[in-house]
Amino acid sequence: DTAGQERYRAITSAYYRGAAAAIAAYDISKYQSFENVERWLNELRCHADANIVIMLVGNKSDLRHLRAVPTEEAAAFAEKHGVSFMETSAFDATNVDLAFQTVLTSVYDIVSRRQAEGYANDKKGVDAATVVLVSPDEDPEQGGKKKGCC
Repeated sequence: DTAGQERYRAITSAYYRGAAAAIAAYDISKYQSFENVERWLNELRCHADANIVIMLVGNKSDLRHLRAVPTEEAAAFAEKHGVSFMETSAFDATNVDLAFQTVLTSVYDIVSRRQAEGYANDKKGVDAATVVLVSPDEDPEQGGKKKGCC
């Protein structure tokens, strides 16, 4: 954890290299966290392998009464950016396992396909099982610095 310090930005960027998957999570009750997703996706696209598996996750689905990001808007955003989408609740464990299983299955399928095609040693795409988790309360332009405690 670099606590968002700019001097560690190069390390953060290097962390994406070699990642097979990333979960870009936002808080459904905080629209600003959803707005940060596009910048996180740009960061991933710039620094990660071309074949990285990315899932957009709207977390805190148990807070329906505080929803600030409509499910339909997030789903359309995910489709526009070519990433999968799911809503979860870490509080009550809704879809948490399913999100990870979906991402890992996609990684496995890509790696298996590449090996079957004879590209197992090709370093231009996914050949590892590193997963990057993006926090909903972090701003990529601040080097991942948290925006607040609540």
